[in-house]
Formats: sequence, structure tokens, C-alpha cells
Amino acid sequence: MPKLFTYRKPFRLENGQTLPKLELAYNTLGQLNAEASNVIWICHALTANAHPEEWWPGIFDEKNGIDIDRYFVICVNTIGSCYGSTNPQSLHPETKEVYGLNFPKFSIRDISKSLDLLSAHLGIDQIQYLLGGSMGGMQAMEWAILKPEKIKNLILLATSAKHSSWGIALNETQRMAIEADSTFFENKKEAGKKGLEAARAIALVSYRNYRTYQNSQIDQDNTTDHFRASSYQKYQGEKLSRRFDAKAYWYLSKAMDSHNVARNRGGFENALSRIRAKTLVIGIQTDFLFPVEEQEFLDQHIANSVLEIIDSSYGHDGFLIEVEKIKSLLQKHFKL
Repeated sequence: MPKLFTYRKPFRLENGQTLPKLELAYNTLGQLNAEASNVIWICHALTANAHPEEWWPGIFDEKNGIDIDRYFVICVNTIGSCYGSTNPQSLHPETKEVYGLNFPKFSIRDISKSLDLLSAHLGIDQIQYLLGGSMGGMQAMEWAILKPEKIKNLILLATSAKHSSWGIALNETQRMAIEADSTFFENKKEAGKKGLEAARAIALVSYRNYRTYQNSQIDQDNTTDHFRASSYQKYQGEKLSRRFDAKAYWYLSKAMDSHNVARNRGGFENALSRIRAKTLVIGIQTDFLFPVEEQEFLDQHIANSVLEIIDSSYGHDGFLIEVEKIKSLLQKHFKL
């Protein structure tokens, strides 16, 4: 079971709205040392939870990965997600009614600010390693800009300084699919279930690529129906709808679209120059959701940065699947 941090003061969001109370579900692995100097903080992606041992299991390895006998690992479920933190299915503390679509919109910067609140609550003044991929990389990057003195080493995987117009278009297409399910607008837990399944199928195409489907979803003699690729899309949609909430997905995709480190900071160069951490930027050659040019941009503008590109047949999802390659890079640059 995740632990729960409750911030009882109003939490002011970047857009000027507030959450009257903020709850963050988080999980830890290992033990914090006396100096609180062995912290590894992992920021999760869109539909993950506070348990990286579940969605990134191979990364924990005492031989060439993260050794939880040496480190204190923490991961926090983001604002808006349905795994224990304050989200659209939460009760408004004043009205005692479910927020639903009255939940305020929030940004990646708001998520990073909430992570910093929790770290202060836990007495953590320095983070030895901050890791994040995709939307998790957005959070990690923002936090390293917000509190540059706090982050010693930064690992950014398959992410960008600003969510692209291409990424926003894909997210909007998914939200259109969710909104096409008329139940989405009801204040019920199962609302938008079929729309979420369609949205996930759309997303999956952007997470993978031509080669992925050619390698795993080829048919022989089918004529008009029962294609493996069709079944796979339906399976993945249903799999997500069994564990995730449509409104949480809708809001989190909006938060992704908000990501822009240059906003109100005088441009990208000025914003990224604030990062003091030794930084490893990892791109995936076949990722067309966050193409390599976006990681090259980060490497060019973060002062103490190195760029590594890995090949993978899994496209964007390679940041979750190519664990052995990622662990090798962690050892190469940080000797974790």
C-alpha cells in the first residue's frame, strides 16, 4: 500500500486556481540513510503508479541496476492520477462531492512543485539521482529547474523541453475519442470507459512504430476480420480501462500538453541553463512521439549534459522495455 502525504493548506496552481487540500500517494523502497544522501527519486509516466518495481522491474538490480540495499527509492503518484493522489474522482473537501470535470486543470510545473513539497516534508534536502521518462522526464526536468541546488544527478529519458504540436495533436485526438463516449460527462466511476479504450489504442500507435507491429502482429491468411493487430489494439484498450480512469487520463494528457520549460522564464536557453545537475539524456532512435531531435536539443542547452541514443524496435515504449540498455548507460555514466 502506498503511503499518503496530506498538504492541508490550499495548493495554488500555475493557472491561479487552487486545490483546497492536496493528497499525494507515494511508495518507497530501501532505507534512507542518516544523512538523507542516498535518495533516488523516480517520476512516473502518464498511466503508471507509485510502484516502479511493478512497471520498471528490471531497473532494480544490485549487480548493474539500482540496488535498493544502497539507495532509498521514492516514487509519487502525480496529481490527477487515479492511484491514490488527489484526482477528479476525489471528494472536494468543502462540497463533499466528487470533483469530476470541475477538477481544476494543472500543469507539469504544478506536479513538480508538489513533489518538492513532499521532499521537504520527508526532510530530503538533496536528491542523488532524479529519473524520469516521457511525462516523468517532464516532471524531473521542471523540478531540476525549480530547485537546481537540490538535484545532483538527472536522468531524462525520451522526453522534451516542450510538448510538441505533434504530441498535443495526438493527445487531443485521444481526448476527442474519450469525449465521443457520452458517459464521460457523467459523475460515475466507470464513465468514459469505452472512450478511454479508443484513446489508448490511438496512443499505442504513437508509442510503438511500424517495425513493432511488423515483428509481432503479422497475419497469414485472414481476409476481412480477426487480424492480430486489431485484436491487439482492443486488448490494450480494455486492459487500460480495467485499471485507469477516463477523467484522470483526460486531465493528465492536458498536463502533458502544458509542458514548456521556457514559459515565463525568458526562453529555452535561459530555462535549461538553470539546471546544475550532471545530466544524462537518453533518446530512442525509433521514437516518433518524442523524436531524437528533442533530446539533442536538451543536450545542447543543459550545461553538464551527455546524450546517449539507443536503438529499439519498440519506439517510445523502449524507455520502459529496453531496461538492460538503460542500466548499462546508468553504470557507464554514474556507476550506480
